[in-house]
Amino acid sequence: MKEMSANSNSMHGGQQPQKHYGITSSISMAFPREVDHQYTHKLSEAMKPFGVFEDEDELNHRLAVLGKLNTFVKEWIAEISETKNLPPSAITNVGGKIFTFGSYRLGVHTKGADIDALCVSPRHVERTDFFDSFFAKLKLHEEIKDLRAVEDAFVPVIKFKFDGIEVKGFWMYKWCLFQHSVR
Repeated sequence: MKEMSANSNSMHGGQQPQKHYGITSSISMAFPREVDHQYTHKLSEAMKPFGVFEDEDELNHRLAVLGKLNTFVKEWIAEISETKNLPPSAITNVGGKIFTFGSYRLGVHTKGADIDALCVSPRHVERTDFFDSFFAKLKLHEEIKDLRAVEDAFVPVIKFKFDGIEVKGFWMYKWCLFQHSVR
């Protein structure tokens, strides 16, 4: 009996093995079977009594908070752009956006879990701006509580609660000035 590995060409009909980026490859590329759907349903039903799932109102609240945070970030980036003497036409087109990742983005978060949010800004917004002016702007916002900055982290992060939802806000900048694709 011939042993086959995940990298074996015979498993892929003679094609090159699929490249996997990241730490590990997928356990399986197969679509779920009917029995898999049944087990998923049974598992969900078993977990419901423990209150691990958010209801529709809680999910909508998270979406509203993310919308406010995204607007807040765009306002901040426009303010920074103005202080750095960018022309008015550039300020309106400079962009910036919040992207979620982690368990929330994957749709596997539990009730009350935090949201990991990446703030992508244009390159003229610097790390010091994130910890100085953005932090100060957050501090003035009445819906923001438990605000703390982790400045010595390799990846810049500000943690806070926004209207009761815990957020870990990470920051990065893009190399181009105008973010037409990041709006």
